[in-house]
Formats: sequence, C-alpha cells, structure tokens
Amino acid sequence: MTVKRFPGLSEEYCEQRLSNGLTVRVFHKPEFDKVYAFLAIRCGSVDFRFRQNGTLVQTPAGIAHYLEHKMFDLPDGNAMQLFTELGGNPNAFTAYGMTAYFVQTTQNAEENLRLLLRMVLTPCFTEESVAKEQGIIAQEIKMYEDSADSRLYELLYENLFPEHTLRVPIAGSVESIETITAQTLRQFYDAFYQPSNMILCVEGSLSPERVLAIAEEQTEPEYRPFADSDCTLPPETAPQRDVRREMDVALPMFTIGFPCPDVPRGDVKTEIAAELAAELLAGEGSKLYQRLYAQGLIDTGFSVGFESTRGKALIAASGDSVDPAQVCEALLQEAERMRREGISTEELSRLKKSAIGRRLRGLDSFAGTCYREASCFLDGYEYLVFPDVYASVTERDVLRQLSYIVPETAVRVTILPREQQEVEV
Repeated sequence: MTVKRFPGLSEEYCEQRLSNGLTVRVFHKPEFDKVYAFLAIRCGSVDFRFRQNGTLVQTPAGIAHYLEHKMFDLPDGNAMQLFTELGGNPNAFTAYGMTAYFVQTTQNAEENLRLLLRMVLTPCFTEESVAKEQGIIAQEIKMYEDSADSRLYELLYENLFPEHTLRVPIAGSVESIETITAQTLRQFYDAFYQPSNMILCVEGSLSPERVLAIAEEQTEPEYRPFADSDCTLPPETAPQRDVRREMDVALPMFTIGFPCPDVPRGDVKTEIAAELAAELLAGEGSKLYQRLYAQGLIDTGFSVGFESTRGKALIAASGDSVDPAQVCEALLQEAERMRREGISTEELSRLKKSAIGRRLRGLDSFAGTCYREASCFLDGYEYLVFPDVYASVTERDVLRQLSYIVPETAVRVTILPREQQEVEV
C-alpha cells in the first residue's frame, strides 16, 4: 500500500487500488477502539439516464434511492439485523451524485467490514420484495412533499436546472417508482455498482493490512467498467424566476439561487473560491449577516453556500424571514457593492483562516473525514490538500464567483404560510 502523508495536518493514510478498480484508503488510528467504514459509489439520483455500449438507457427517476433501500436485503437475512448482532451501527444515504453505505463499531470490526462489503456487492432482488418496498418509499416521498424544507430546494433545482436531471427529486415520484422492478434495479446496479466506481474509506483501529485483506477477500478480482451518466433532460416547462407556494409553515421560508458556470471535475480551486465568495457575501461573520440579523430579517437558521454536482453549480442563500424579498434584495445589493469596491486582502485572509480552522476541527470526526475523503475522490481531487488550495485563491478568484450573483439569472423560491401574502418592498 502507498502511504500518503500530509505533515501540515499531521494526517496520513494508506492507499491501494485493487485489480478490480476498488480504491481502498485507511486512516490507521490504533489509539482508538472505534472503527468507521464508509463505502461510496459515484452514482446518485441524477444518474438514472446513462449510456452503456453506446446505447442510452433511461431507468425510472428515484431508482438510485430505491436501490439503496434494497441493498440491505441479503440471501441470509436483513443486513440491519446482522449488523446489530455484530454490534455495528450501519446506515446509508443517496445524494444527487453519490450513494454511500457505512458502519461504525467498537467491536467485531473485521466482521462488520466484511458484512458492509458483502451487502453492497451482493444484489438480492425479487419481484415480491421490490413490490413490497414501493409502499414504504411512496410514504417517504409523500413525507418529503409535505416538508417545506424539501420542497424549497426541489423547486429551486427544478427551475435553475430545467434541462438536467438535478431537477428531479432524489427519491423520484410516486408514479416513477411504481415502474421499478427487480429487473430495472439489477440493470441499474450492474451499470454503476462496480468496484471500479467505488472507494472504501476506513478510519480507526483496524490496520491497513487487515482492511486490504478483507477488501480483496470480499470482492471479485476482475475489473468491470461502469456506465457513463447522461444527465441531460428535455425541458418540460419554462423555468420560473419567482416561485411561490403555500404550506403549513409559521414564517415565510425562502431560498435564492444563482447558477454558476459548470465546474470541471477535479477543479477544487473554483469550488473553494465559490465557498469563500458565499461566506464573504453573507456568512455568519459578514457585515450583511450581522445587519440583517440585527434588523430581525434573518435568524440563526440562515445559511449561504456553494454546491456542485455533475458540473452544474450554484450559490444559494436560504432561511426564514418575515420579509424574504428584502433579504434577497439586500444580497443582490451587497454582491454588487463588493464587485464595485473590491475585497480587502485582510478580510479574505481572515475568512480563509476561519474556513481552514473549521476543516481542521472536522478531522477529529471519523465520519466527517471518511465522507469528505470519499466524496472528493469521486469528484476527482484530494481533500487533504485544502490548506494549499485556500492559500492559492486570490481576490480575483473570489470576485469572479461574486460576478454570478446577479438578478438576471436568480431563481427565488418562497414558501408562505397558508392564506398569507408576502410583504413586497
């Protein structure tokens, strides 16, 4: 195994790429009893359209999330029960661009790791079990539809990216999942659940040698290619710039998003520059945040940040407010002022130190470290080089990202309390 050291962070990991393409990374921490194992696949909700052998295949929306549920079925029982018997605490999630399965334990570490790999690499679908799951997932979808937080972001993505699979909710719709069968699940599984499209990150007391031996033992040696995603969609309706809905909320909720140019895979500098731009604009330490908070227009739930999936990117701000329109207008005015007046070197340096400090503290979390290492690997870059990347970002890089925060491209979504109209300015 190759040892990669990051002396500035006092971190290192061992890495090996198996003959089947699986990348294994181990952060050995023998002083801890705990082990955390995280297996990630570069496959998420946006990947329901893909090309195999030159042919475009379209599976039902929500299939990645549906598959995540079914992966806990094994020929010898339910994996959740088996993990419990081993003292493991497992879970999984499906995001727009990634699906992950993970387990944390302080006992039977090797057995828990074997079970995690066996579960993900042993598809076990029957028409009966797949049909049974439809009712469970349909209820989950309805729960999301009744959640103002979920609807806020789904409506934002739907109108920001009308020609991309990002516009489709992660869990799909009740109608789309009704067409999922054991056959379509297996087709999707075979397309993406190949070791060559995965990374296994393990942190804790388990040695790199044992992790590697278990990974080789539980996976087939043969390399198999995975499918190419095709995330384009024909637009169904013209996007809206100002979307309003009424739901059962106490205060108006809003989000405003600004599309950024597509980010090439592996371009971590652009991502960090955009994160810094968002923080400078309206992060907790910004003058705008303090002013809006003092005026009672936002609360501690307000957030602003940058997101990127399959090249598509946006800067978005969200929160509760008695007057969302005034908050959104203040964001636009502040971005224009910063572009006009520029950014001070001192202010950018302060923000860089704060951001680096948060990431350093995050390294104390096994779960956080494994998640970030895996997600950044799947996006084509190394997470632990972040101090050098922050150092390389200039005022010009940040101002370039602020140039995308303009009213012409903005999409604003507001969730209003039922039978209440928003106050306009």
